[in-house]
Amino acid sequence: MKISISCFLAGILFGGGLTLSQMINPEKVISFLNITGNWDPSLAFVMGAAVTVTFIGYHVVLKRKKPLLVDKFQLPSFKDIDTKLIFGASIFGIGWGIAGLCPGPALASLSFGGINSFIFAGTMTLTIFIFRYLSAKILES
Repeated sequence: MKISISCFLAGILFGGGLTLSQMINPEKVISFLNITGNWDPSLAFVMGAAVTVTFIGYHVVLKRKKPLLVDKFQLPSFKDIDTKLIFGASIFGIGWGIAGLCPGPALASLSFGGINSFIFAGTMTLTIFIFRYLSAKILES
């Protein structure tokens, strides 16, 4: 139960931060990405704050022998940069630049009920399921 409550609170905090910073506003994100036009650098401060908090947080938390609510840390072990990573990151970046949303802000924007958010989140979810289905079929053969 403690894990569920902490996940819920972390989600509320994350969604609130996305909303406060306007990262759920596609026009704001696209203005940040448009460095040759009417550029809005304000999201660079959001990114800088997020990187700073993450950097400090990892250094403080990883000094502990174990997390507060589970038995061990679950850190990624794969550290190679491969074709799948580059291709996936490229697709993610292109989609983010076109739509002005990435998965976290897209889900947070659902709370405002805009049709574009629902279309984006629905399409994103469908694409995830298609990818998983096709990946499983490819691995079977």
